[in-house]
Amino acid sequence: MLFHDGTYYLYGENKDGPTNPGGCGARVDVIGISCYTSKDLLNWKNEGLALRAITDDPLHDLHTSKVVERPKVVYNAKTKKFVMWMHIDSINYKSARAGVALSDSPLGPFHYIESINPEGADSRDQTVFVDDDGKAYRFYSSEDNHTTYISLLSDDYLKHTGEYKKIFPERYMEAHAICKRNGKYYLFASGCTGWSPNAARSAVAPSIWGPWTELDNPCSGPDRETTFNAQSTFILPVKGYRDAFIFMADRWDAKNLSDSRYVWLPIIFENDRPTIPWMTEWNLSHFG
Repeated sequence: MLFHDGTYYLYGENKDGPTNPGGCGARVDVIGISCYTSKDLLNWKNEGLALRAITDDPLHDLHTSKVVERPKVVYNAKTKKFVMWMHIDSINYKSARAGVALSDSPLGPFHYIESINPEGADSRDQTVFVDDDGKAYRFYSSEDNHTTYISLLSDDYLKHTGEYKKIFPERYMEAHAICKRNGKYYLFASGCTGWSPNAARSAVAPSIWGPWTELDNPCSGPDRETTFNAQSTFILPVKGYRDAFIFMADRWDAKNLSDSRYVWLPIIFENDRPTIPWMTEWNLSHFG
């Protein structure tokens, strides 16, 4: 999710196709990255594909036969460009690279630039976080998902600077999501169980470089041990509200990926520890 000039932009993998056997047991041929817009987080408009698949070059990273996942879009105030990072992979998930694309508009079209193995390592599930000082960081699963990497991006957000840190070795985390509150950094993530959900994880640090301290499962209520049958994808700070954060999660349907849904819940902070309570329905008045 990106908030820019009074509008929310929601980006996601377009899976509007048949589910077939493939990586992690299920896949949809790559179609592209969809974009939706909203002014109030309730009413949404489908803006079509911000980044399109490539149909005529089997070697291209965006070819329909490949894997394009976890798109994240950020705005660079210096270049006035929109940058999209994503997980690029082969159907067997052996390539494991980070792809980047650029656009003059949040709606696209995004121009695909390249894919890389950042810091000389593999890169799978990922997110991008822009700090208060304008510096951008990628959090991503690496070393065959054994370890989480944090990499500082260049000033234009298009390259890795070579400054990075490894955190939580041998914890097998994916689906990273980041937020910042009262000067502290919070990480939410998932274990690695394919399309099947598992218990959410959380951590806190005084600096983006750490030290990171793992907390407990932040979810409370029915199905807390499966993150409410979902998986973290992004933490959205809600504009106009103080300390208002929405935990955004994907509820994957491995038998029919096109029918996958979302779970959005408010994050409650109690003594600087995040809690995500289950609610069957709620609205922004919950934040006061």
